[in-house]
Amino acid sequence: MVALGASAGGLAALQDFLAQVPANSGLVYLVVQHLDPDHKPMLAQLLQRVTALPVQDASDGLRPHANAVYVIPPNTELTVAGGLLRLAPPAQPRGQRLPIDLLLLSMAEDLGARACGVLLSGMGSDGSLGLQAVRASGGLSLAQTPENAQFDSMPRSAIASGCVDIVAPAHELPNRLLQALAQRAQAKHQGAAAGSAANAPEGEEVLDEDAALPAIVGLLRAHCKHDLSDYKPSTLGRRIQRRMGVHGLATASAYAELLRQNPQELDLLFKEMLIGVTQFFRDPDTWLELAQKVLPTLLERSEPGSRLRAWVVGCSTGEEAYSLAILFQEALAQQPEHQGLSLQIFASDLSGDAIALARRGFYPAKIAGDMDAALLARYFSPQADGYLINKQIREMVLFAQHDVIQDPPFTKLDLLSCRNLMIYFNAGLQRRLLPLFSYSLRPGGALLLGAAETVGSAQALFTPLSLKSRIFWRSGLAVGASTVDFPINPRPQPKRPPEESPVSQTAVPSTQLQAHAEQALLQEFSPAAVLVNAQGDVVFINGRVGRFLEPAAGKANWNIHVMAHPAIRSQLAAALRQLLQDRHGSIELPGLELDPPSSTRLDLTLKYMREPSSLAGMVMVVFRERAAPTRSRRKPGSAADAGAIADLERCREEIQALRQEMGAAAEELQAANEELQSTNEELQSANEELTTSKEESQSMNEELQTLNGELQTKLDDLALAQSDMQNLLNSTDIATLFLDSQLHVRRYTEQITRIVHLRPSDVGRPLTDLASTLIYPELLADAQETLRSLSFSEKEIHTTDGLCFQVRIKPYRTLSNVIQGVVITLIDITAAKALEARLRKA
Repeated sequence: MVALGASAGGLAALQDFLAQVPANSGLVYLVVQHLDPDHKPMLAQLLQRVTALPVQDASDGLRPHANAVYVIPPNTELTVAGGLLRLAPPAQPRGQRLPIDLLLLSMAEDLGARACGVLLSGMGSDGSLGLQAVRASGGLSLAQTPENAQFDSMPRSAIASGCVDIVAPAHELPNRLLQALAQRAQAKHQGAAAGSAANAPEGEEVLDEDAALPAIVGLLRAHCKHDLSDYKPSTLGRRIQRRMGVHGLATASAYAELLRQNPQELDLLFKEMLIGVTQFFRDPDTWLELAQKVLPTLLERSEPGSRLRAWVVGCSTGEEAYSLAILFQEALAQQPEHQGLSLQIFASDLSGDAIALARRGFYPAKIAGDMDAALLARYFSPQADGYLINKQIREMVLFAQHDVIQDPPFTKLDLLSCRNLMIYFNAGLQRRLLPLFSYSLRPGGALLLGAAETVGSAQALFTPLSLKSRIFWRSGLAVGASTVDFPINPRPQPKRPPEESPVSQTAVPSTQLQAHAEQALLQEFSPAAVLVNAQGDVVFINGRVGRFLEPAAGKANWNIHVMAHPAIRSQLAAALRQLLQDRHGSIELPGLELDPPSSTRLDLTLKYMREPSSLAGMVMVVFRERAAPTRSRRKPGSAADAGAIADLERCREEIQALRQEMGAAAEELQAANEELQSTNEELQSANEELTTSKEESQSMNEELQTLNGELQTKLDDLALAQSDMQNLLNSTDIATLFLDSQLHVRRYTEQITRIVHLRPSDVGRPLTDLASTLIYPELLADAQETLRSLSFSEKEIHTTDGLCFQVRIKPYRTLSNVIQGVVITLIDITAAKALEARLRKA
């Protein structure tokens, strides 16, 4: 069975499709369109004109026959169950119905691989979910080329979901469908023949279907050095099935064996995995909000002459990165006071081919439909067959091949755009990336996501600007480096230098002896210390702190929690957290041991800074080393043992305090999470209501579009019938005059203008106002009598110019047998009368 789904503008597409269907295709065709429930259906009649297949309305319990077309009646839901057609009243109110999805879902469940779905012109996204189900069940899914559809929303939505096997114009789809079914049948026959053959040779590895997908992903990882295991299995499966269809393979295991023997196929499969769907200023509402709210805010926050940084993740061929650069230039043009600012855009993608195209900056002529003509003229140079991006915009963007899963991120960003990329990742990878994005952004930076993406469980890290356009501000909650899962490839750990070199200080030459002396004293006699902010980031270093702090391996990170010596890391973190919570005083941590056994001890002092105002809210961490007490053998119960016991007790108390703090923090986070979850549910409910209202309006609009198409076809038929009638009347060479019930002129033929002086403007004039050559003063009385008695009148009337006419007056009857006037015909019998006169004379 083949389900043909269409909506607005779908009548022409259905006619194009069915006109190309051969009479012996062996398939059943079910037509579903968004119909107005209050109007008489005409779809079956209109489709019957273009196809030799019998077309009829579907009925409940009907067993469909091959080589026939069945059309859904209005105000019903059509499904398939047990091979029979089932009709039922709509379960959803008008405006929320998805009849195409419903039919496709039932076919996928009932028919499995024998189901085929075809999506044609229409608005909205009805049919996308059904095609996914058909594809998942092993069936075939097709869609009309969006460029050839009168309304491209439905086919474009299905194509974007990745569930469409074949995309072609409507008139080419029948041939492509039959070819695909023939290839599938041939592959199935070959698979059955192979299954009946002898067993494989001993030692040959045979993969089952459950192990085929991980095996294929492993082959890709080994060949292309990129790990796709965190992609959604459905995404991977669809791309693999496409390549299997090309090679006519029936099982994933067979395709895995092909990959082992053919490295070139691994390259082709990897390119198939990279989905590059983009265009200039895609989703205009999002770009409008970016221009009106986000960029002005970022410009206001920036220091004069500074450079903003942006990262476009998954840039594909560069349209989105260049769109952002153009938007920034437009924002600067509207705010001349920020002319000194600039923007550096980092655009990255996994596909090297896409990056090469993006760097070239050349795009086909069709981009003229994606943007305003003024922007096209201002930022592009026309070429022979397309447009080249201007040098000013090109220099704002730095393209790089980058794997967001494995490679280190760009940091200190003011704006990060990751649109329609995470929908292809599983939930675990999405949870890893969002804290990474928060870490990459500066406080108050903006995050752009796709229309189907959200921050999910990372709601505490981002504040939504607009849920509709999926734009978020980075919240004030900082993300520590230790809590972020950095996607860094394993690297050898760098060896720690034996002695840390002193940090060179750039001092302004001073001519004052006192300043030089104070600087020398500070360098020589002041203790080693660091100044950290509330997040633990080191902002100032005094003295040599190499024994207590060391840079962590990997990307440079100046956070004290990461740099602290492992022996003092936990105590330092607990004290720092306690001090920031109290917001006053200082904490002493005496006698900390760095590298046991050691001859020195470390006294750690943390002081909360209130003055001067420039240091307010920061913490000064001071390191002081002192000699450890000499150890000698003492009897049990000595003072040394008592001190050790006291140290242990103090450690237990610290651990207990830390546990209590962690418990309290966990409870607070849990409460905050529940509140956010509740708020999220409320917003989601409101969003669903708004979406429902939008879908209702859109559905009614589609029904009206469908009805308008049918009525337009009827009007064309009526216009043609009127032309036929007019030509018929003129070809009879009989003068005819049509009068309405008031005996006013309704219509006339050309021949009567020689007898009655009529012009087109005389339509609607009464009969008594007309001048004629007829010598027939009783004409009005006879017409009135015919209209009253419905009797037929016929007389021979002469004219003033010597002609003779047979005048017939008959009632005008409609198809419903209603009298609505009279018809007067005048037949020229002048020649007959002359002949009669000659015969009588003879």
